[in-house]
Amino acid sequence: MPAAPLPVRDGLNPTRLRLPDDGEWATALTYLLARFPSDAARLREKVHAGEVVDERGTPITESTAYRPRAFLYLYRDPPVEKRVPFEVDILHRDENVLVVDKPHFLASTPRGAYVVESALVRLRRELDLPELTPAHRLDRITAGVLLFTVRREARRAYQSLFDERRAAKEYEALARHDETVRFPVTVRSRIVKERGVLQAREISGEPNAESRIDLIDVRDGIGRYRLSPRTGKTHQLRLHMSSLGLPIIGDNFYPRFYDVAADDYSDPLRLLARSLEFDDPYTGARRRFESRRTLPA
Repeated sequence: MPAAPLPVRDGLNPTRLRLPDDGEWATALTYLLARFPSDAARLREKVHAGEVVDERGTPITESTAYRPRAFLYLYRDPPVEKRVPFEVDILHRDENVLVVDKPHFLASTPRGAYVVESALVRLRRELDLPELTPAHRLDRITAGVLLFTVRREARRAYQSLFDERRAAKEYEALARHDETVRFPVTVRSRIVKERGVLQAREISGEPNAESRIDLIDVRDGIGRYRLSPRTGKTHQLRLHMSSLGLPIIGDNFYPRFYDVAADDYSDPLRLLARSLEFDDPYTGARRRFESRRTLPA
């Protein structure tokens, strides 16, 4: 994907819009007004201020012709969000990477209702790092070690560690203890996640997901488990624990979904990205980062 002609502003990337292949709009602005009628006044203001540009960075005007398949870039007004009352702790920072200890309930990156209240936007703003980019992601309700690249030139090298499964990730989880389940156990299944459907699911077929699960400790009927994913499918660890009959405490998706208010922080998912280990793509040195967080019983 080509670089956006607008820089990151206040921690946020510009929005990119692709104009449809065909349409009856005479100008780019009439298309925008038709697509976002509730934002009509603000869109006109942005166009008049020269804040809506094409792929070359040229500001459009009220008379700029509609071009099928062209791209427009603009800054959307960030939503007003209630602050997630937990902080991001920094574990390590150098010229290439920033490694943090993400809390539960904070999104890794802007998505849906969580834009400003994401680790990425917070850190870009607080540390003045406009090129900060995640090398991988954690679910909003999962805490633990999360790696970002600091500069554009380093992105590909570190992202490829995860794309090519050269980064070793270890998680910790709390769930009930069942003496009939023998550990360690390796769970393999085929996981699919359909667009627009909240839950992922396991189906018959060639496995595409693998997790090694071991029991670390048992206290008052609750087991502490070490989870080592060999693949990275959506909700993989949560599904695999549930498939053993040991759903992770605080999981409102598996085995059954139940709704939880966005500002209800009383029962976090007891899942923690405990450590991340890899050979640094620049130096070749083995690097390991560990979370300082603990899971509430």
